Amino acid sequence: MSKILGVLGGMGPAATVDFLAKLQAATPATRDQDHVRVLMDLNPQVPDRNVGGDAGPVLGAMAVRLRDAGADVLAMPCNTAHAFAEDIKAAGLPFIDMIETAGEAARSAGAVRPGVLGTPSAVALYSERFSAMGLGSVVLNAEAQDEFMALLYRIKGGDLAVGAEMAALAARLLDDGADAVVAGCTEVPLVLAAPDISVPLIDATESLARRCVAVCQA
Repeated sequence: MSKILGVLGGMGPAATVDFLAKLQAATPATRDQDHVRVLMDLNPQVPDRNVGGDAGPVLGAMAVRLRDAGADVLAMPCNTAHAFAEDIKAAGLPFIDMIETAGEAARSAGAVRPGVLGTPSAVALYSERFSAMGLGSVVLNAEAQDEFMALLYRIKGGDLAVGAEMAALAARLLDDGADAVVAGCTEVPLVLAAPDISVPLIDATESLARRCVAVCQA
């Protein structure tokens, strides 16, 4: 019997729905019963991680509720909120780390110096993880990072017609030497696809979905 996956979601809602779609697509199945059972807490009221909100207590409480509802393992399709991973792990369940899975996917793609599109907190998490993995990293300069954040909130507001702008930011990472681009914010894959750039696009959401299937069906 496969493990029950508990998902801390809602950061943001559209990105969580994207994760669930990728989880379903990543599952080898010939019938409904072959899919992973998912318990979801889709909570858009988690404090905004990008303006200094302390999301830890809320995420910790979500993890406990999912555990008590029957989850065997936890995952969270939000890169930035991984800054509060310890609060989630305090529930005592295995936690599938999105930053780790994306880093491994970048290395498997042959990247040596991947660039990261993400919030400042997510970029810092990736840079630290990449360094530990022996990878370099490329990040946006301050002006371009501000542009990214403006795009992020447009996407969260429902504006998905910003693909060209996001691709232009990815191109800046390439200009600075990136040999892959990590979609290190779950809103990025909503508007940016692999054909939009000339190097591998590492979709952290998809990487997490694939790892969740592997762990739950092991």
